[in-house]
Amino acid sequence: MKRCLALGIAAVASVASAGMARAEMFDTRDIFGGGPNFYQGAVSPIPRETVMFQSQYAPGTIIVNTSERRLYLVLSGGQALRYGIGVGRDGFRWSGVHRITAKKEWPSWTPPSQMLRRRPDLPRHMAGGIENPLGARAMYLGSTLYRIHGSNEPETIGQAVSSGCFRMTNDDVADLYDRVSVGTTVIIKN
Repeated sequence: MKRCLALGIAAVASVASAGMARAEMFDTRDIFGGGPNFYQGAVSPIPRETVMFQSQYAPGTIIVNTSERRLYLVLSGGQALRYGIGVGRDGFRWSGVHRITAKKEWPSWTPPSQMLRRRPDLPRHMAGGIENPLGARAMYLGSTLYRIHGSNEPETIGQAVSSGCFRMTNDDVADLYDRVSVGTTVIIKN
């Protein structure tokens, strides 16, 4: 009886240690974005959804509502795709009308001089990739320094944390990127 109990305890300990080994190999980037399960792991705290959206704007227009912290892609039939976004923190919010002038997958990042003055600790240049703060995709807005881009920090979606860019989860920005083209009108409202 004691031998059976000892074997049972040893088996449970063996299974538990195997589970711990698997847990230690778990890539936390799967949760925060960028790991091997990149698109499955970067779930937005604000789910993308199709909503009713009456407007005078043509289908394909992007409306950024910074006060709502939402981005709308106007669809036909009085609807829009609504995405959660991160927006500029106090002092970095802006409004205007621009067009997407460039689109890049896994863009590199060179912080502008204004940002480097505020944050001299930042790298002078970062190649595109999972550690890059622009995430999986970027859509450049006119001749501004601003972009609609991905983020490897999905927890910032719905927050006012950026220096003026509009952040989306990598999954959401990839979805939007595939739906719009260079020349798309982007209307930013406060």
